[in-house]
Amino acid sequence: MSNVPFTSPWTAGDVQRINPATAPCAPIIPTQRRVIETLDLWDYWPVQDVDGHPAAIAGGTLFIALSAPILPDPDARHAVARMQMLHRVEGEWRDLGPVLPDDFSPGSREWSGSAILSPDGGTITLYYTVAGVRGEVETSFAQRLFFTCAALTVQDGAIALSPWSEPIEFLEPDDLHYSRDMAGGGAVGTIKAFRDPAFFRDPADNQDYILFAGSIARSRSAWNGAVGIARQVADQEWEVLPPLVEADGLNNELERPHVIMRDGRYYLFWSTQTKVFAADGPAGPTGLYGMVADRLFGPWRPLNGSGLVFGNPPSAPFQAYSWLVLPDLCVQSFADLVGLAEPPRDVAQARAHFGGTPAPELRLIINGEKAWLA
Repeated sequence: MSNVPFTSPWTAGDVQRINPATAPCAPIIPTQRRVIETLDLWDYWPVQDVDGHPAAIAGGTLFIALSAPILPDPDARHAVARMQMLHRVEGEWRDLGPVLPDDFSPGSREWSGSAILSPDGGTITLYYTVAGVRGEVETSFAQRLFFTCAALTVQDGAIALSPWSEPIEFLEPDDLHYSRDMAGGGAVGTIKAFRDPAFFRDPADNQDYILFAGSIARSRSAWNGAVGIARQVADQEWEVLPPLVEADGLNNELERPHVIMRDGRYYLFWSTQTKVFAADGPAGPTGLYGMVADRLFGPWRPLNGSGLVFGNPPSAPFQAYSWLVLPDLCVQSFADLVGLAEPPRDVAQARAHFGGTPAPELRLIINGEKAWLA
């Protein structure tokens, strides 16, 4: 078997199979009570065991979420994002404060990643995206992948983390498979990707991998999103491999990609938005997309023939985003622009409708090449 991926295309032909009249969609999200009243929260992920299941910690689950002060324009959150730690026990959330100290990361803000608890339960390793450069005057689009570790202790139900280790950049775009240029025009939906590191241990070879959102190097299209992958070759030394999936000419952002195992098959999921499909081609709804393969390195086949697992409902096309599928087929996301049928007319309307908190969890059913909402 090859030890490099067979890069599988996600094509316009696949997306054309989506019938808007019958496309599966998530239920309408009611107004959500905020988990933290003073912060917007979005992309969030549990601390996981190496097999991908949420780790049991202090009687519940430890989560990391992107957070920002409640700004007049909710889109401005991306320029000031910090990771926040929360503990959920039997449905109740407790705010544990910022994950990393002020001025600890080498960037101007922190974007999505994943966190893994060591098998002995003593150490959390956090893989995350460092965006921008510390101290920059003008917000840049630089994205770098770092990891840091902390010792975890639980005493009388109280969670404590030792000081995090010095963040180490463990992966860089090679400009052969993945573009180094992140600007992409600078508008929302046009910036390029080297972000969202997601850990996966492949039971087939017991090796550790990182999936990430990337942009194809040397593409002739402005829509050149990819699902990238790297393999660990020594202790926190990683080698970049060719992409698992490319959406060249179709879509700019295959965000927060991750893999789960089910019935001996591999299922790859990512999130994308209607607005980042190519302007001159077919577009799917903002939603959860995925592919299936018999081995990690593919070839990958679009789930349901098109790749679409489910989208936001037509009457609320912006209601949720950033879906994460866990091994038990629970699907987590955040409440985005809830209750809006059209794009917000101004920032005041966007603020009034922005959920900024975890969305109700959903559940998938998977059968071979098909996946749908329970």
